[in-house]
Amino acid sequence: MPQYYARHIFFCLNERKAGEDSCAPHDAQSAFEHCKSRVKKEGLSGPGKVRVNKAGCLDRCAGGPVAVVYPEGTWYSFVDKADIDEIVESHLKRGEVVERLVLPPDVGR
Repeated sequence: MPQYYARHIFFCLNERKAGEDSCAPHDAQSAFEHCKSRVKKEGLSGPGKVRVNKAGCLDRCAGGPVAVVYPEGTWYSFVDKADIDEIVESHLKRGEVVERLVLPPDVGR
């Protein structure tokens, strides 16, 4: 049975209290908005294609900001819009993981 979306990317936008590390202070909202805009501009959005979503805490704060792409379950950490552009072009458009941005598996909260 085909999936409703071919790929789904979730951006953690959580902000923890008391100065604990989290994604929101790393401009995660801006990265989310940029990704959503790029996906739409590239004609990748909609059923059978790509969905860009906000998420609360994904519990990998130490690597923040983070995003995860499903169905592959590929976790990314990013620095700027150029990194987001590369994720859109390589992974969301062509299905090729951007190895340099992959969050190491041992990075958690």
